[in-house]
Amino acid sequence: MSASGAAAALPLDRPAEGQTSSSGASTALPALRVVPAPRSEPKALGAPVERRRPPVIALQGVLPLVLDGRLPSGVDPAVAPRPTASSSLPDPEPLCGGLVVAAVEVLAGTRPAAQLLRWLTADVYAGLQQRAALAQRVRGRRRHARAVVRRVVASTPRDGVVEAAVVVWDGERVRAAALRLEGVDGRWRVTALQIG
Repeated sequence: MSASGAAAALPLDRPAEGQTSSSGASTALPALRVVPAPRSEPKALGAPVERRRPPVIALQGVLPLVLDGRLPSGVDPAVAPRPTASSSLPDPEPLCGGLVVAAVEVLAGTRPAAQLLRWLTADVYAGLQQRAALAQRVRGRRRHARAVVRRVVASTPRDGVVEAAVVVWDGERVRAAALRLEGVDGRWRVTALQIG
């Protein structure tokens, strides 16, 4: 495009390069820069392909794995799980009923076990997953009846610990369940669960 063609392409209300506007300000346009077009041809078949690895960003160091309940030396006790008194926790009876209903629904195949992960210890969660997998193989299909709590009886053997028996109807039969809740880090966690 020629210089006269470029000037003709400018909007009518914009003065050409080097001219001044009606307000008296200079209207110098930035110089155009010519860059080569990017290559768009594909690489030849069999040519080596350059693979780039994404950069590895370390966000956090390795945390210790605690299997026996004791803290390894060097672990700050300030970050260890802390028992919580019953007085600073919510009423456990509705929670007991809700957790047993959810566990029965996991066994029936209508709820994923991962939804209970924050409420169960690792051992209880693994046992529930194993039993749900076995029940699915035996049953072969999912039932869709909602479990209903009939009765909850709870006792407190010591501060921060609740043991409860829950009677629940799962749509086909009445089941009994027993569970133990312990107050840890400001919430109740199920440390033992048996469903009949």
